[in-house]
Amino acid sequence: MKPIRYYPFAPSKTFGSFTDCFFNNSIADFFGSDFTLSSPSVNVIEDGDFYRIEVAAPGLEKGDFEVNVENGFLNISAEHKEKEEVKEGKYMRREFNYTSFKRSFELPDIVKADKIEATYKDGILKVKLPKKAEAKAPDAHLVKIK
Repeated sequence: MKPIRYYPFAPSKTFGSFTDCFFNNSIADFFGSDFTLSSPSVNVIEDGDFYRIEVAAPGLEKGDFEVNVENGFLNISAEHKEKEEVKEGKYMRREFNYTSFKRSFELPDIVKADKIEATYKDGILKVKLPKKAEAKAPDAHLVKIK
């Protein structure tokens, strides 16, 4: 449910579109796509002997990520800084872009925390969390009726 905002004045039609954009839409919509405050999309998949976490993070490099386990939590973070500088005669332009995020996941007791593996390829960080032997589902079998 979206909260109802109270305006002490009734915005006019010309001013209303600006206030609607600023107050009702996200900050990224107002400032543009270069300004984001979101975390990447994450899929958590259970696959027999392990769980897999997939983090959609295109545009980053393998070295931008840090994956660690601390106090029963899996922490995934990334930080990427870009600096572009153009000099032409007396003209100089500098642009900076900074991207970062951090996601934490509480690990269930059935995960072997010391055997977690991570790979990054094609803009997707994949973290494989193997299950302990006692947590694996038993093989399907027929129960004999007596």
